[in-house]
Formats: sequence, C-alpha cells, structure tokens
Amino acid sequence: MSLDRTKNKILEFVALILFLVVLFPFFIMLINAGKPADQIIRSPLSLPQNWGKLFENMAKVINSPNMNYWKSFFDSVVITVISLVTIVGFASMSAWVLERNHTKWANFIFYLLVAAMVIPFQVVMLPVLSWFRTLSKFTGIAMLQSYKGTVFAYIGFGCSMTVFILHGFIKGIPLELEEAAVIDGCTTEGIFTRVVFPLLQPIQVTVLILNGIWIWNDYLLPSLLLGQAGKIRTLPIAVMGFVGSYVKQWDLILTSTLLAMLPVIILFIFAQKYIIKGMVEGSIK
Repeated sequence: MSLDRTKNKILEFVALILFLVVLFPFFIMLINAGKPADQIIRSPLSLPQNWGKLFENMAKVINSPNMNYWKSFFDSVVITVISLVTIVGFASMSAWVLERNHTKWANFIFYLLVAAMVIPFQVVMLPVLSWFRTLSKFTGIAMLQSYKGTVFAYIGFGCSMTVFILHGFIKGIPLELEEAAVIDGCTTEGIFTRVVFPLLQPIQVTVLILNGIWIWNDYLLPSLLLGQAGKIRTLPIAVMGFVGSYVKQWDLILTSTLLAMLPVIILFIFAQKYIIKGMVEGSIK
C-alpha cells in the first residue's frame, strides 16, 4: 500500500510540474498585459503594480481601428459556429453509415479518412489555394475571402478526426436498438435521427469543444483563404494585423492576444467536464 501511495505522490508531482510548465506562458502574458511597455522590458516576471492598467489596455485594444475587435469577433463566431454544426452533422451521418456497413468500400473510405488525419496542413496549403481559385473561376462562387470558402475548408479538414471519434463511439451502440426501430416501422432516416443521433450527444459535445478550440485559434488556414487585408478577419488575423501596427508596445500586443484567447478559455473552463464525460462514456461503451 505504501508503494502505491508513493507512486501516486510521484505522479501527482509530475502532473503539477507539467501543469506549471503549460500555464507559465499564459501567466507571463497575463501579468505583462497589465504593465507599461517599459516595465515589461525591465522586469518581465514581476507582477503589475496596478491591475487597472490591464483594463485600460483592453479598452484601447477593443476601440482600436487597427484591431476592429467586435467585427473580428463576429467573423470568428460565424465561421466557428457554422463549421462546427456542419462538421458534426456530416461526420455523424458518415460515421454511422461507415460503421454499420461492413463492406470493403466502407472500410476503404474509413481508413482513407484516418490516413488524412496524419497529413500536415502545410503540405496541402498551395494545392488547396490553387483548387479554390479554380473552383471560384469556373463556378462563379467566391471561395476566397468569404465565409463559405473558409467553412468548406474546415469541413474538409475537420471531418476526418470527428468521423474517427464518432465511429468508435457508434460501435458501442447496440444494434438491437436499430433493429427494434425497423420493426416499429422506422425508415433509415428515422433510425438515425430518432435513435442514433440522440445517443451521440455526449461524444458530440466533446468533438464540438475540441474542434471549436481548434477553429477559433487557427491562424494559418484563415490567413491563407481570407488574407490579411480582407473584409472578413478572424481574431487571430486581427491580432497579427494589430501587432504589425504596434511593434514596440508589448503591453497592447499581449492584451490583444489575451482578448483573442479569452472567449475560448472561458468556454474550455466551463466545458471541460463534458469533454471528460464524453470520452469516459465512449470508452465504457
């Protein structure tokens, strides 16, 4: 028993160290966002003498025309929400069909989706940009510098992992439930919408949060498709443009970064229990 307690203490200590290492950059950003720029250079590890400076910097950043915070916030919300709804909707249907149809084609498509998860985005950046330009030219649909083009890209890059997670969860749903629905006269669409889809809610919350954090914080894909000076700018793009305007004012730069991170941090704090709940239920099933 004493050996087990020692192991637990060691694991707790290691977890505490990892927690501090991960939290340290955010701590540095938070304390320096509340200090004048010259004090950041002199003593970056010291605490702010006046925390009111942080709220002053927040007001400056939000009201700055270079940041255009509320417009960028709105653009991020629109892209994130539409992307999440479509990803979860399409991935849920795809995962259910691929898991219930044990054919060679179903297995091939599933393994193809799994293989797509390991391809870095940097490898396909130029092909995606070229394809979107060609698609815009021949269809007349603006895929660049538009909501629909960015959402379309997130559907393509987000569905692989989502299908993979949902596929494993659906394996644990008893097939007898669907067979009983067929006996009661349910159509294929009815089986999915009335039986399967409600049972997926715990794991759907998990993938919604994970994908939401990724889409909200993503900079590379929106900067590629929306550009730096377009009418549509997500918060990461707005922060980068703001940094270019205030190169030496580190207090405002760090504050803008904090404001961009704050919504998703709040979301994660309140939703982390649902992530754990969905993963645990999936493993039990």
